[in-house]
Amino acid sequence: MVIKNVSLETVCGITSKIPDSRLPEVAFAGKSNVGKSSLINALMNRKSLARTSSQPGKTQTINFYNINDALYLVDLPGYGYAKASVKVKEQWGKMVDRYLHKSKQLKGVFHLIDIRHAPSENDRMMYEWILHNGYQPVIIATKLDKIKKSQLQKQLNLILDTLDAAEGTVIIPFSAETKQGREEIYEILDRILEENV
Repeated sequence: MVIKNVSLETVCGITSKIPDSRLPEVAFAGKSNVGKSSLINALMNRKSLARTSSQPGKTQTINFYNINDALYLVDLPGYGYAKASVKVKEQWGKMVDRYLHKSKQLKGVFHLIDIRHAPSENDRMMYEWILHNGYQPVIIATKLDKIKKSQLQKQLNLILDTLDAAEGTVIIPFSAETKQGREEIYEILDRILEENV
């Protein structure tokens, strides 16, 4: 995939209507400090189109990035942010649930998990939720540059085992620093585009 044009086209808040898209969509879900914005910026070859923040929980909307007028990358609000109130968390949950149910063009979901740790209770709930909505998520194990190479297989197995992931589940180790894993994600996006021509 060669990214030529990128724009943040639609921002959906808690009360917004999910847009009727004519292009295939791929959603990115993950905990609020898992490096989702960094991953999206790395995929789009932009430094700061998706806002990264030292303060987790910055993405409180569903953001639709138009890629080459061919595909939308959809950035879902980060979950599990401790400082958000219960009411706000519920509203985020409903917003994401509505999107997963109502989007007619959602063709794939990438679920981001921090490679350094076993998936949290929130990670497990999100994984089950994605499956429940009829999608087989691709797991992206972020922050690859923060572990030793010798730990890689052990950490990948830990993620898959903790999620009780089905056999054959795709898991991609990824580093926003080195861009390792980016080509594998591009290949999946290319496949989705080919299937939806």
